[in-house]
Amino acid sequence: MKNTVKRILTIALAMILTLSAAAFVGCGKDKGSDLEYVKEKGKLIVGITDFKPMDYQENGSDKWIGFDADMAAAFAKYIGVDVEFVVIDWDSKLNELNTKKIDCIWNGMTLDDGIKASMETSKAYCLNAQVVVVSSDKKDQYTTVDSIKTLNFAAEGGSAGEKQLTSLGITAIPVADQAAALREVASGKADACVIDLLMAGAMIGEGTAYPDLSYTVKLNSEEYGVGFRKGSDLAAKLNDFFASSYASGEMKTIASTYGVQESLIAQ
Repeated sequence: MKNTVKRILTIALAMILTLSAAAFVGCGKDKGSDLEYVKEKGKLIVGITDFKPMDYQENGSDKWIGFDADMAAAFAKYIGVDVEFVVIDWDSKLNELNTKKIDCIWNGMTLDDGIKASMETSKAYCLNAQVVVVSSDKKDQYTTVDSIKTLNFAAEGGSAGEKQLTSLGITAIPVADQAAALREVASGKADACVIDLLMAGAMIGEGTAYPDLSYTVKLNSEEYGVGFRKGSDLAAKLNDFFASSYASGEMKTIASTYGVQESLIAQ
C-alpha cells in the first residue's frame, strides 16, 4: 500500500514539474526576442498615419511611400522579412503596439519624455520642428506666439503639435492626422493648424498641394525616432541599420527622393 502511494505521489510530482517547466518555457518565449518574433512570422508591421513626405500614397495607388516608408521597407529587408503598413489612430498608438497589432511606430514620431518612458525607442534619425500654418494672406499678421493665441486651431489628436498648443494654453480641434489639419485651414473651418516642419516643406506653398497656405511661427525644435514595445531588441537592431544605411549613402538617397534635406538627418 505504501509503495503504491509512493508511486502515485512520484507520478503526480513528475507531472507538476513537467507542467511547471512547460509554463516556464511558455513565459520565456512570450518575453523573448522581439526580433525573433518578427522573423518567425516573416513580417514587420509598421504603424503609420498619412503624413507626407514620411508616409503617404500617390493618387490612385495603394502603395505606401515616403522617407519613413522607404526606410521601413529597407529595414525589413535588412532583417529578412516583408513589411506591412497599417494606418493607426495616433491617440491609440501605444495600445496598438502593446497588443501586437503593430510591431513599431515609424511615422515622424517626436521623441518626447512620454514616448521614451512608454516605448523602446531608436536613436533620433531626423530633426524637425512644430510650425503654425495659416493662409498666405494672413502670414504677416501672425508672426509671434502671442499673436496666434487668438486663432482657432486644428491639430492631429495626440500629436506633438497638439501638445505644443496645450502648453501655450491653446485648445485645438482634434483631427485624425496632419493632412486633415491642413484641410481644415484650407477650407476655412480653422484659422490655423500646427504640423511638422518636414510636412510643411512638402505640402504647402507655391508648387504644392496647398499653394495658398504658409507657415509662420516655429514653436520648438525636436527629433524623430521609431518606437517599439518596451524592452524590444528591435530598437538596437534598427540603430545598427541606421548606421550602415547612413554610411552606405542609402539613407541620404531616400531622403533626397522625398525632399528631406540632408542637414535634417540626425547622426
